Amino acid sequence: MLKDLFKKNIQEPAGSESNPLPEVPEGLWKKCNHCKAPIYTEDVRAAGDICPKCGGYFRMHAWRRIRSVTDENTFEEWDSQMEDGNPLDFPGYRKKLNAQREKTGLSEAVITGKGKIHGYPVVLGVCDARFFMASMGHTVGEKITRAVERATEQKLPVILFACSGGARMQEGIISLMQMAKTAAALKRHSDAGLLYITVLTDPTTGGVTASFAMLGDIILAEPGALIGFAGPRVIEQTIRQKLPEGFQRSEFLLKHGFLDGIVKREHMRDTLGELLRLHTPGKWESRRTQNGKISESCEEPQGKPSSVRLSPWERVQISRSAGRPVGTDYIQGLFTDFQEFHGDRCCGDDPAVVGGIALFRGRPVTVIAQEKGKNTKDNIYRNFGMPSPEGYRKALRLMKQAEKFHRPVICFVDTPGAFCGMEAEERGQGEAIARNLYEMSSLQTPILSVVIGEGGSGGALALAVSDQVWMLENAVYSILSPEGFASILWKDSKKAPEAAKVMKLNAGDLKKMGVIERVISEQQKASQENLGWLCRRLGMYIEEFLDRYENMSVQDLTEGRYQRFRKM
Repeated sequence: MLKDLFKKNIQEPAGSESNPLPEVPEGLWKKCNHCKAPIYTEDVRAAGDICPKCGGYFRMHAWRRIRSVTDENTFEEWDSQMEDGNPLDFPGYRKKLNAQREKTGLSEAVITGKGKIHGYPVVLGVCDARFFMASMGHTVGEKITRAVERATEQKLPVILFACSGGARMQEGIISLMQMAKTAAALKRHSDAGLLYITVLTDPTTGGVTASFAMLGDIILAEPGALIGFAGPRVIEQTIRQKLPEGFQRSEFLLKHGFLDGIVKREHMRDTLGELLRLHTPGKWESRRTQNGKISESCEEPQGKPSSVRLSPWERVQISRSAGRPVGTDYIQGLFTDFQEFHGDRCCGDDPAVVGGIALFRGRPVTVIAQEKGKNTKDNIYRNFGMPSPEGYRKALRLMKQAEKFHRPVICFVDTPGAFCGMEAEERGQGEAIARNLYEMSSLQTPILSVVIGEGGSGGALALAVSDQVWMLENAVYSILSPEGFASILWKDSKKAPEAAKVMKLNAGDLKKMGVIERVISEQQKASQENLGWLCRRLGMYIEEFLDRYENMSVQDLTEGRYQRFRKM
């Protein structure tokens, strides 16, 4: 009825005797900042503070946020009342604090406490933009720091929903010090091997962005959220230019490597619950049927093997064939519950490298794959599997994360080589590859690499400094392509077939030389038709590998990896 009344009175002149102006209660209607339409407030709340007409996001109050993600009646607030102060004796500050409290019903701009998400205990912090735009004064910093310290003591993960206009100007340098204080507490939490997730909401700017907001093991964001150090108005005034559409929004940050993912509000609770489950010991059973159970048949497919007595050049061509399964095919075939993470936290997100966490037969693993794509459009998007520096840095970031949480790393290698382009050189292609070799050599968790197609040069080696390296029967692994080899040594790329023979790049020769440990039979050549059989066979070997290497001491693990390459 109220909706009809509102519609009637925006269509007819108001205030006359025939049509008196109704007294609409304050807050009954909202105006969407995105589509500018008037919306019934209850419809907005029922939709999770999302415009039911255009899908635009309203800023969510802290308590509504807590109720939306935590299990019912599980949240226990901490430090609800803390003594505040006025470190600069700023005129009128205390009066404004009291006014904010009266207006919002909050004691400060963040609520902290302990609750459960899908049954998993977690320490939660949620900022509320209604209180001084969630600016970080010393009380906000203190509440977050205390919450992180208690989480460290209780060995609990932390999830912080960030939202802030930045530092609280009325507290000056003391506000600035909260950046260091919260970061130091989070470092101790991380050193204890505990999970920290941040969710960036609109807006997340200034000192909050430059401290706790960007330090998560996993960084998520809501769609369209403004995220940046300097606000857009400050940037425009400084450079005297109009900023492009979408600058500093979530999608911009994802593209530039600073987010693991963008999660819609209606999926946030389930996403957080899944991430907590994958990081909770003893809670790793898959939610769906595991592909490649040991009990399934691994007998050879019927028919005469088509890969017998192939020349090295023929194997090169097979390794490059369009129908050959790619990295994501093996991820889907061997693992369940895969959660892809994006970005190198430095420059960008390289689609030529896909990585994240998953379950392998009930065990959490980090899986990383070089990805060529399956069709022309996908090939172009994936840069034909030729990673840029961002791809190698993303891979290394995920490996270091795996080391922290004691997850084995499984890499699928399939690349003609690292991308050779001007922009790759500008962003440090050589340094990125070198850093991977350096860090992988002593990574304190098992690493297995499987060459599934092409293993080209240092671009492949950057994902293959492992405890063991395996190859599919028709994969190749070499210093560079046969065409390049022939061009350099014989000044004739047409001699590529002859080069392939002398390079000894096929799996059989490399196993004889001790470069790899295992050759995986393909039988009728790797294809979508026999992918299931290949994954079952490969899965049994992976399980054997994990059983052996996960039981090794860190010292034996890293020493064995060092000696593996030392003897070559």
